[in-house]
Amino acid sequence: MSDDDGGFDPDALPTVGASDTTLPGTLELGAFSLSLNVADLGASLDFYTKLGFVATGGNVDDGWLILKNGETTLGLFHGMFERNMLTFNPGLTARMERIENFTDVRDIQRELDAAGLAVDAAIEPGSAGAGSITLIDPDGNPILIDQFF
Repeated sequence: MSDDDGGFDPDALPTVGASDTTLPGTLELGAFSLSLNVADLGASLDFYTKLGFVATGGNVDDGWLILKNGETTLGLFHGMFERNMLTFNPGLTARMERIENFTDVRDIQRELDAAGLAVDAAIEPGSAGAGSITLIDPDGNPILIDQFF
């Protein structure tokens, strides 16, 4: 799941044809994780390791790590953003499988626009591949929808 320098390599993931359509929901957002803004990456890694999490990606020198415990994913980020953030990854399952047929982030952006939700940072229409959008929920929580491929 990671490349030679510890970064995330989506091409190394196992692939499934489509997401599980028996699961509830009306907009396919992909895998969910909580991205934590941490003051001390080493202390946070130590703490979450004791809770049973294992580092599966990222790079301490770059200030971020991805941790997994079963199907639960936490991202630890030092100095990359101001607040904790809810993160969704279109095209990924909670088991870190790459989905062949998924709802592209640009389609999600169009759905959000049509629903009247303000997208804080939008992706360029007509672009392709990796991209992300952000929005803020009514309580001020940032939400990142980050597509890797």
